[in-house]
Amino acid sequence: MGLKYLILCLLVVVFVGPFFWLLSVALRESGNIYSLNLIPENPTLKNFSDTWTKFNLYRPFLNSCGVAAATMFLNILLCSLAAYPLARLRFPGRQVIFFLILSTMMIPFQLYMIPLFLFCRRIGLDNNLLGIILPTSVGAFGIFLIKQYYHTIPKDLEEAARIDGAGEFSIWWRIMFPLTKPALATLAIFVFVANWSNFLWPLIIIDDIELYTMPLRIAKLSGEFIEKTQYMAAGAVIAITPVIVVFLILQRYFIRGISLGAVKG
Repeated sequence: MGLKYLILCLLVVVFVGPFFWLLSVALRESGNIYSLNLIPENPTLKNFSDTWTKFNLYRPFLNSCGVAAATMFLNILLCSLAAYPLARLRFPGRQVIFFLILSTMMIPFQLYMIPLFLFCRRIGLDNNLLGIILPTSVGAFGIFLIKQYYHTIPKDLEEAARIDGAGEFSIWWRIMFPLTKPALATLAIFVFVANWSNFLWPLIIIDDIELYTMPLRIAKLSGEFIEKTQYMAAGAVIAITPVIVVFLILQRYFIRGISLGAVKG
């Protein structure tokens, strides 16, 4: 038992330690990154306000919030809609369609990002936040996760609803969708984190600096504030904070969604 807690404490240090060190650098007056003292001698919040105002992080912060929130909402809705017939209905080619969807997870993004960019430019989505949102509005992982969770819901609920005259859409919206909150919260966390920290695709599709998201804007900090590491650390902490907040809000559903979604297939 003691060894188990020791290993857990070491894992906490490994995963949480870098964030506390980053926060410590952000609170220092000099930005000395070589000091191992996690508690600064003269901590100050001025670095955060200076970074926010001097580098104008307001606009990219709002852009990232809009992109991450819209993508999260669309994934929850579309993945749930796509997973319902694959999990609960019986029709020819159902398994083939599901395996074809899963096969897309094996294709690396770098392989199709150029055709995707050309397609987005052809339909006018380049240099547009919709060009970031729409290509990531639904994913195979989300469909798989929610489909697996649907298998854990008793079929008696559907049969009772059909006896009462409910249609398939009504069954999904009134019964299945509310019962998948743990899986939806799990998907929401994954999608929000992935799209909040997405760097490569926004870098490709966005040219206008007014449309930059937080990862693109923070990348500029290393060039403009190369000697002020406390500013770079403060910007990184600001960029990380929304992810932590979303996870803390949805964490009670997270483990349940992962575990129950993996029970049946």
